[in-house]
Amino acid sequence: MAATKLVDNRVVITGTLIEHKPLRYTPAGVPVSEGRLRHESEMIEAGHPRKVECEINVVALGTTAKWLQDAGLGKAVRLEGFLALKSRNSRQPMLHVERIEFLEGNENGSTVFQEEGR
Repeated sequence: MAATKLVDNRVVITGTLIEHKPLRYTPAGVPVSEGRLRHESEMIEAGHPRKVECEINVVALGTTAKWLQDAGLGKAVRLEGFLALKSRNSRQPMLHVERIEFLEGNENGSTVFQEEGR
């Protein structure tokens, strides 16, 4: 089978953190933070307004995991990353967070944290 051409897989979404699992570590000692993000907005589709609501599983590794873990539930955030399957046995998508922007709770506006090397 021929190699598949690479295509973009970038996601940017704002929402509210609604779930946090306890911080864990991989066997190599890399921190991992998992949770869920709830998004609500109104988008234009086919020329008509549409209310959009969704929840998505999120995961962050390394330094980004610590930032995600420190974000309180109910906090508004803007997440950037890529989609991948939750596991080999699951068809559910999961957002792998590479950049976090906290949209509230900072008197000077938003605060951005980004994975090193990005």
